[in-house]
Amino acid sequence: MTASANSNASSSETILTGECFCRDVRYEVADAFTYALNCHCSNCRRTTGSAFKPFAGIVREKFTVTSGAEDLLIYGDEVTHDAHCGRCGSLLYSRVRNGAYVHVTMGTLRDAPTIRPTAHIFVGSKAPWYEILDGLPQYQEHVTQSGE
Repeated sequence: MTASANSNASSSETILTGECFCRDVRYEVADAFTYALNCHCSNCRRTTGSAFKPFAGIVREKFTVTSGAEDLLIYGDEVTHDAHCGRCGSLLYSRVRNGAYVHVTMGTLRDAPTIRPTAHIFVGSKAPWYEILDGLPQYQEHVTQSGE
């Protein structure tokens, strides 16, 4: 259940690696992310056990699971889903936007990407005990919607 083969990555693109906590599942992704955000929705908070989920979005063809694909726990359907390690439970990525993009959970990257989150989304449902202090724009819902 890999997200896709990495053969479409340009030879000039830097390839980053990532893995789950127990290291059973590993992946590679081109350092060619198109956006990065901090999501505060209740689903992201529950799946990560944290105040928010920092993620970076990339076209599916630039991401591949290199080992442990058979150990993935898929929550959702074949087109859009969250992919967790079946052993340790780490949320590694989500397939979104009708399966065209992968949202890589930035905390599972072993290598540092060049992109950084540019906004906070779904702050209307953020954890009440967490205060956002970094000065990034904040949207009540998704960044593409009226978020003020």
